[in-house]
Amino acid sequence: MQRLFFHIIGDLPVRLWGISPRERLTRQIRQAADAHPIEDLGTLTDHDSVIMVQSGYVTEIRAFQRLLTRPDTLLRCPSDGKFAAAYVAAANAPMANALLRGDLTDAPDSVETLEPSDLDVFDKKLRRSAPPLLEPITEQTRDRLENRLYGNAYKGITDLVTKFFWPRPAKHMVRWCAGVGATPNLITGVGFVLMVLAGLLFLQGQYVLGLLAGWIMTFLDTVDGKLARVTVQSSRIGHLLDHGMDLLHPPVWYILWGMGLGQIEPVAGLDLSALNWLIVIGYVGGRVCEALFHQLGSCSIFGWQPFDAYFRLVTARRNPCLILLTLAVAVGRPDWGFVAVVLWTALTTLILIFRLLQGTVVRARSGPLASWLGDSEQAAQVHPKAYRLFSVTRGAYGTG
Repeated sequence: MQRLFFHIIGDLPVRLWGISPRERLTRQIRQAADAHPIEDLGTLTDHDSVIMVQSGYVTEIRAFQRLLTRPDTLLRCPSDGKFAAAYVAAANAPMANALLRGDLTDAPDSVETLEPSDLDVFDKKLRRSAPPLLEPITEQTRDRLENRLYGNAYKGITDLVTKFFWPRPAKHMVRWCAGVGATPNLITGVGFVLMVLAGLLFLQGQYVLGLLAGWIMTFLDTVDGKLARVTVQSSRIGHLLDHGMDLLHPPVWYILWGMGLGQIEPVAGLDLSALNWLIVIGYVGGRVCEALFHQLGSCSIFGWQPFDAYFRLVTARRNPCLILLTLAVAVGRPDWGFVAVVLWTALTTLILIFRLLQGTVVRARSGPLASWLGDSEQAAQVHPKAYRLFSVTRGAYGTG
């Protein structure tokens, strides 16, 4: 029976986002694979394989995920030309260990040598396109590397608030949380309380206070995810709670907002109850379209083509709808905000249905769908403006 182990060489004193390189690598490898730590490589058997990594480098979980698909492979750091990681069979472990420690400089032909750019650069989970991070760690580059880790934790395709307004303030909050040892689950828990509070305030017609609680909750929803990624802390409970909240609370908020109005004038013959049902049907319909689209290929409905990435900025998810509600309260007409959310939800869901039908036709004619960001070179040439905007979220790196 083949067993998978991991071996970390050294441990630098430079901490990134509050954790040591050895601890970061240990958490990353354990999230990437069912691997066990090993100190003495001489105890490996012929059927074993091992992930080896030099602690003097910072990388990402997806680098290990990609490396695990390439047996007997060495990963070289492009900035200094040295070997930083390896995934090899037991027979090649002594050789890989010597290369990573610098005792050897030339790799034999029996193993493949790659750089991060040779790995799959498209991150389907975060809908962004960039090679996995792999750089040497020094005290002089600590701030820059922390910025890289934070920026790499950000989705390339998301709503306009998360993409353009939250990156910089959220970074300060993440830094503070990491400094005091606050966990992502704690931040999610505070967000849950604010989510409930906002709903109750909407029901009572306290829209200003409700929006304040709601906007803080959405901000913390960004913070907890980024904190989890930069500190490599994730749990099944935290994941379920965070995504469960994101999935369920938006239509409930809108319905409670409408109930807080008491009565409103019918819109196109639809009373408050009918408008509430339209919100539910539109919201659920949109989510169903997103889920069905995943069956058409290897991309999400918002990652298929540049139009879909732009559409994700404003589609009727929570943050764009909160903008509509906030503008309505600002002019003293919360009822207009409710109606605007209803209409925008219905319209954007119709667009999602149309895109799902288009994708189904293309899938039947040409095979599985793939994201336009999957081939980064082609995307940059054919859609330069869209690629610059959506390949990463540049504001998250502190570079504008």
